[in-house]
Amino acid sequence: MDQFVVQPLFGGTDISWYTPTNATLWMAIAVACVAALLVLGTRGRAIVPTRAQSLAELTYGFIYKMVEDVSGKDGVKYFPYIMTLFMFIVFANMLGLIPTSFTTTSHIAVTAVLALLVFVTVTVIGFVKNGTKFLSLFWVTAAPLALRPVLAVIELISYFVRPVSHSIRLAGNVMAGHAVIKVFAGFAAAMGAFSFLPIFAITAVYALEVLVAFIQAYVFTILTCVYLKDALHPAH
Repeated sequence: MDQFVVQPLFGGTDISWYTPTNATLWMAIAVACVAALLVLGTRGRAIVPTRAQSLAELTYGFIYKMVEDVSGKDGVKYFPYIMTLFMFIVFANMLGLIPTSFTTTSHIAVTAVLALLVFVTVTVIGFVKNGTKFLSLFWVTAAPLALRPVLAVIELISYFVRPVSHSIRLAGNVMAGHAVIKVFAGFAAAMGAFSFLPIFAITAVYALEVLVAFIQAYVFTILTCVYLKDALHPAH
């Protein structure tokens, strides 16, 4: 599991909040890649787009349609925030597939911050847009009156568990895939003439990880849209 160890960039072992680490380096690279694609890649605004501009436009349209379909017209104003989340996560996931790189989204410290930001944001939006009516999210009017208090407690618990499941799902899937690749790499080193078998397995798992890198970014983003929809339209 040494591939997941956070280490200072300039030697030493002590890490403080201001210490540049391999995690901060690869998060900065992810941000730079997002800026390169969305800013530099589209600066020409060509009628016949380049590959970079086509990719940026397709991504923009894909996320915009997702926000509009899931959260409704009211949710479109929050599109820049959701787009930023998706782009950062997908680039962090993809960069983590480069050999000897560091996968920042495999750390719960990173994914938990992203999930907590979503949780706080949608909760604030819910109360700002709806006031105390936002609490109707926890009151299931379609259920029999006797069951409503019980369901309210269940709904309240599930609401506060959201950032936990939101963050663990992303970090767990990313970490598991990288760990499996490392295990097969160990087999390849130990099996001598038959090392081609685990190498084939590594190739298959690596291809799956490329797909997972995109899917997990998509899942994190669409769940954000669902939570935003609940904040904008809380009534059951």
